[in-house]
Amino acid sequence: MSDIIAYKVNDVIIDTQSYSGNGGEPIYFDNSKQALEVIRHSCAHLMAEAITKLYKDAKFFVGPAIEDGFYYDFRVTKENGEKLGESDLADIEKKMKELAEAKIDIIKICSTKKEVTQKFKNDDLKMEVLKRIPDGEVSIYSQGSFEDICRGPHVPNTKYLRFFKLTRVAGAYLGGDENKEMLTRIYGVAFADRNSLNEHIKMLEEAKKRDHRKLGVEMKLFTFDEQIGAGLPIWLPNGARMRSKLEKQLFSAHRNRGYEPVRGPEILKADAWKISGHYTNYKENMYFTNIEEQEYGIKPMNCVGHIKVYQNEIRSYRDLPLKFFEYGVVHRHEKSGVMHGLFRVREFTQDDAHIFCMPSQIKENVLEILSFVDNIMKIFGFEYEMEISTKPTKAIGDDKVWEIATKALKDALDEHNFKYGIDEGGGAFYGPKIDIKITDALKRKWQCGTVQVDFNLPQRFELAYIDQNNEKQQPVMIHRAILGSFERFIGILIEHCAGELPFFMAPQQVVIIPISENHENYAKEIQNKLQNTDIDSEIYNKNESLNKRIRTAEKARVPMILVIGDNEVENKTVALRDRRARTQSNISLDEFLKLTKEKLDEVHF
Repeated sequence: MSDIIAYKVNDVIIDTQSYSGNGGEPIYFDNSKQALEVIRHSCAHLMAEAITKLYKDAKFFVGPAIEDGFYYDFRVTKENGEKLGESDLADIEKKMKELAEAKIDIIKICSTKKEVTQKFKNDDLKMEVLKRIPDGEVSIYSQGSFEDICRGPHVPNTKYLRFFKLTRVAGAYLGGDENKEMLTRIYGVAFADRNSLNEHIKMLEEAKKRDHRKLGVEMKLFTFDEQIGAGLPIWLPNGARMRSKLEKQLFSAHRNRGYEPVRGPEILKADAWKISGHYTNYKENMYFTNIEEQEYGIKPMNCVGHIKVYQNEIRSYRDLPLKFFEYGVVHRHEKSGVMHGLFRVREFTQDDAHIFCMPSQIKENVLEILSFVDNIMKIFGFEYEMEISTKPTKAIGDDKVWEIATKALKDALDEHNFKYGIDEGGGAFYGPKIDIKITDALKRKWQCGTVQVDFNLPQRFELAYIDQNNEKQQPVMIHRAILGSFERFIGILIEHCAGELPFFMAPQQVVIIPISENHENYAKEIQNKLQNTDIDSEIYNKNESLNKRIRTAEKARVPMILVIGDNEVENKTVALRDRRARTQSNISLDEFLKLTKEKLDEVHF
């Protein structure tokens, strides 16, 4: 059996040094979630010790384990004055391996905050750490010549830290505060065995090939520009076409399910955000401005606008449920250090909807939404799981209302035997939610869609409907997004399919390559016929070799490539290269047009 590296006592993971010997559950040296958390946290300290061996003046802030690895934030300057870069990782890894092979004990030392403050009084980064620690006992972990303030837990010895890889260097503001200095951050991964590490490294290498930022450039989908601003994507013609196709399919799907399109303003008076609770609970994520001495907030969500649509008329119980949807453009204040391609931006568009219903209709509407989710995820080939997120620390509304809303979500899932996890404290500030987490081709999980049951905003805005007894009642508001945001979902989809987008939303679905000028009229005839059936195509007739034009189309990941020569012109055929099916064939033009129509028709949202 594997060695014990920690224990779980009363739902808290502690190291072997802190274990009293009474009760608890042993955590073995393996690749379980709990074991990896301990291994990766310890590996962060191993990396820090290696850095101190190589760079004597290095000072350290924090180095936690994270979901897929670990990192450490620190300040360091190389002897030549340059910053640490990717080329330095190999030297740090080499030193880490030496320290792991030395089998150094990791020792926990408990002290008071006052004593620890005195010990590190000349280290400004340690002082920053201590500011975040309450008075009382403070623990220090040491290994060899390295020691740091840390609550642990850690493995007993560096011998358990042999299978790791440093993955990248980044910058990180001290404590995430943009007004403070930028520290160096190194990320890494660690496992309990070599095979798991090697598999993860292969996944990382594949992820680099699939990086949506790289493919977005190659496919001419989107760009970012410093003059415009960070986190503000610019959609190029290819990308805008792709988005419009996705939006069109979703629009029809919403209408078929009884949703009505609405449109709210992108800027609202601050008074509205005060009523909703955003001003108190979400202000740091919003942008505000003043117009004629009146404060306004740019919307980070669409819910207030949809509430105003609801309030535009007197509503009856016979009207419910009312379903409003909008491709709502929202803005959120993301810190520069966390923005990443389309995954984390400051402006994005949600496939947002709000359902106003009676409490008795919650279950049926949640289940209808989950059916909608299931249908869309199957179209894109995503597996997914669900998680109920409960009341966070920063929330509005009383506990009773939260209990009712949370139970409504659980009942809907339980009744149909849906599997789900619980994320304690992960709900929105106004209500609990179901988060939809999809798994991509590289087995990475992404949170996209969400379903939120909200009693609070209807109460705050005094929403009402007239019931069977001609009395006013308060409706329930269900917030719902399936893709989450177009930007994030498209980024995930690009990486999931390595740029080989589904035919129906490919920005350029067909490329026509006439071998010579003699074949261009036939190429234009094909293009016109495709245009009439809503198929986007382009004629590659540059003065380049045939092979180069084919390679250009391949690099752009165009699903279908048609090569047109004498034989095709004479017989009204096309030489088809189908990238998705990985086939080549020569078929009649009518057969090809029928094939493309069938490919469009097979997608039903």
